[in-house]
Amino acid sequence: MTPTRAAKPSIVFCHGIWADGSCFSKVIPTLQADGHEVIAAQYGLDTPEGDVATVKRTLGRVSSPAILVGHSYGGSVITAAGTDDRVAGLVYIAALAPDADETSQSQQEKFPVTDVFKYVELADGRFWLRPEGIECFAGDLPEQEQLLVWATHYAPAADLFSRNAPGVAWKSKPSWYIVANNDRTVQPDLERFLAKRMGAITHAIDSSHVAMLSHPGKVIDVIRAAARAVQESATAAGKAASGARNAAIPA
Repeated sequence: MTPTRAAKPSIVFCHGIWADGSCFSKVIPTLQADGHEVIAAQYGLDTPEGDVATVKRTLGRVSSPAILVGHSYGGSVITAAGTDDRVAGLVYIAALAPDADETSQSQQEKFPVTDVFKYVELADGRFWLRPEGIECFAGDLPEQEQLLVWATHYAPAADLFSRNAPGVAWKSKPSWYIVANNDRTVQPDLERFLAKRMGAITHAIDSSHVAMLSHPGKVIDVIRAAARAVQESATAAGKAASGARNAAIPA
């Protein structure tokens, strides 16, 4: 019997700080129309461990295998959550990607401080983005969209970046990385360093930090490429397993 083509992988989105799952609203409908199960994890930005646990619960709501897509701090989240056996690939969008001995904060300290941190305010134990800082975060969006991004932003706990949940998935899972060349939130040089270190298939976009909002078509193209690669790998593995079973059957 000829093995069938593997099903399309599910897509699970993981947001960064000053955001929630709605930041992927321009890419989700197209991927759904392509036939993928798609869901955005909604976590509280309270602790890395809590955020990773939420992603793993979210993985249980879609079929496996899945691709995790992380933006900004969401890269730290998928780096840990991606060690789950249900995850077959990782896509990083202008994202952090710590090694086992690094934190979200320590990665950034190796590079110059970006402009956005001039506009951050500590209040009630969380770091809030002041309205005038939105241009550093999403400066290539129309003004009305920038206002919407700020209105829906959520502030992280003040110590969120000081530690990480365990696990470094990019060491064992295929990875894709989108560098935002005009990023004023995460240093583009840091993004390039991380992409090279993990051996990711890398794409650079002349974008602000929120490439999935300002250049959704290009982001969709990268996710589609990742999904095809994961699907083809699963199909090949299925054929190999079928061949081994057939070889074991006596003539």
